[in-house]
Amino acid sequence: MKNTLLKIKDLQVVYKTDVETVHAVNRISFSLEKGETIGIVGETGAGKTTTALSILRLLPERTGQITGGKITFCGIDLLKLPESRMRDIRGERIAMIFQDPMTSLNPVFTVGEQIAEALRLHNSQNRKEKQIDARVDEVLNLVGIPVSRKIEYPHQFSGGMKQRVVIAMALACEPDLLIADEPTTALDVTIQAQVLLMIRELRDRLGTSMIMITHDLGIVAQTCDNVAVMYAGELIELGTAQDIFCGERHHPYTNGLFGSIPNLKEKSKRLIPIPGLMPDPTALPVGCSFSPRCRDCMDICLTKHPGIYSKGTHRIQCHLFANNPDWQEVAES
Repeated sequence: MKNTLLKIKDLQVVYKTDVETVHAVNRISFSLEKGETIGIVGETGAGKTTTALSILRLLPERTGQITGGKITFCGIDLLKLPESRMRDIRGERIAMIFQDPMTSLNPVFTVGEQIAEALRLHNSQNRKEKQIDARVDEVLNLVGIPVSRKIEYPHQFSGGMKQRVVIAMALACEPDLLIADEPTTALDVTIQAQVLLMIRELRDRLGTSMIMITHDLGIVAQTCDNVAVMYAGELIELGTAQDIFCGERHHPYTNGLFGSIPNLKEKSKRLIPIPGLMPDPTALPVGCSFSPRCRDCMDICLTKHPGIYSKGTHRIQCHLFANNPDWQEVAES
């Protein structure tokens, strides 16, 4: 029986300035079960990080606005909670590994102090100072950092070690949900593999659910149970890892992502890039957002927004599936 931890329904997010409105997230819906990992994939600017910040309600105060939808965590509507309750949830129940470890750490505090700060703030187990210090040692050991280095400052660590410290901070309170926002982007390939292995092992050991945000399908294949493909603020394909990596049919954009991956078995085969650029989020196309770049574009794609079609656990938002008897249109609730 499924045990839903997080459910997002018709989430809409905009960034408003005096000049224009950026439509960052446009009615996306997905859910996450306890113990599962979902990968959110897409180009830069697709709305991946905005989705994560919306869950934690950390959007820029003056410009970022959630204009519609619902975010439910363990049966609690996060969008209706007062800020004081959200502060209790952040860090303790939902934690985030931010994209850049260089800017996530305070340069004037030791790494040990920064991990202990989260434990003091969310001291739900009424730990004494000695117990907090012991927990700091424990999480440093979990991420493979010698305890003796907890008195050192961020500038004394390499990029990979900084990322491990940020992961330790996120895991200190053993959250129910861990959001990893491109946690390996700034790391070299060898360190990337080590960090990914560590995240998977910690997830399995602690039973933590996870949202993995990335533009790398290889990372998704190694880490995720389910996959959500985002484009121009929309969730255009959703399914299990089996659906995405072994399915016979995909959204043209997903096909483009796969075509951009080097094939080591056919080294002479050239990569097939996706032509063009993502549309301007202040003036999205009337029909399908991907239509200006799509090789399969039809007349209807230019004038009508596509519906969502499903086959089992696999969902795709594309006109190409409209008349396929194997795919059923999903009625909007």
